[in-house]
Amino acid sequence: MMETLIQPFTFPFMRDAFLICLLVAPPTALLSCFLVLKGWALMGDAVSHAVLPGIVLAYILGLPLILGAFAAGMVTALATGFLSENSRIKQDTVMGVVFSGMFGLGIVMYVALRTNVHLDHILFGNMLGIGAEDLRTAALISAVVCACLLLKWKDLMLHAFDPAQAKASGLPVGLLHYGLLTILSLTIVATLSATGLILAVGLLIAPGAIAFLTTRRFGWMLAVAVAVNLLGMLGGVYASFFLDSSPAATIILVLTAIFVVAFIRRVTLNKRRVAQV
Repeated sequence: MMETLIQPFTFPFMRDAFLICLLVAPPTALLSCFLVLKGWALMGDAVSHAVLPGIVLAYILGLPLILGAFAAGMVTALATGFLSENSRIKQDTVMGVVFSGMFGLGIVMYVALRTNVHLDHILFGNMLGIGAEDLRTAALISAVVCACLLLKWKDLMLHAFDPAQAKASGLPVGLLHYGLLTILSLTIVATLSATGLILAVGLLIAPGAIAFLTTRRFGWMLAVAVAVNLLGMLGGVYASFFLDSSPAATIILVLTAIFVVAFIRRVTLNKRRVAQV
């Protein structure tokens, strides 16, 4: 029985998958809290899908794929932020237009060119094929993102809750706005090899949403989001070994199940409070 339980840890590719989870879970969880509070859930979706043309272009130019992904993510994030702030069009509409346009461009470029980069690995990740370079990249980006978010979490929290008050308090609102977009692009690059473009958005929404349902203080929200994300990612990879399923997809299913439980718990508590009144 014990041999069966520890069997996933005996394979090098599984140990690498667990390690990438430990590296990716903290930055995505922390960032998801700010995205949920700021109402930027769709921004993560837009940027994660829109990096595809940058990946294809980087392949054509012989550059590292993560460099193209980051460049395309930055262009998308900055363009979306600029258009939403300088036009009458609502932010969700701008994100929909930019996201669909960039993703469509990426698909056309990929189909038009013959490459040895499998589209499934870009869209859905290749967690069981993680290499040493992927681990180093994820570790570096994770350290930078976590440091930025933890050092400036109070300023970012005020900016997320009340941008007008943040500006009146003398905070560099523009720097915080575009800095958060830069961090978003970096985080998506870190998760690219592990979960791919499509499933990365789940890591940028679910942990923060679960923590928002279960806590009332932002400090606790950050801690709960990280704990939930670690549990979901490590548990998903572990379960995928026995289910013979995709690790990335299994992770998202685990996080979705945790969200459903947290939602039911919140609804039940609310009904109890109403009944007591």
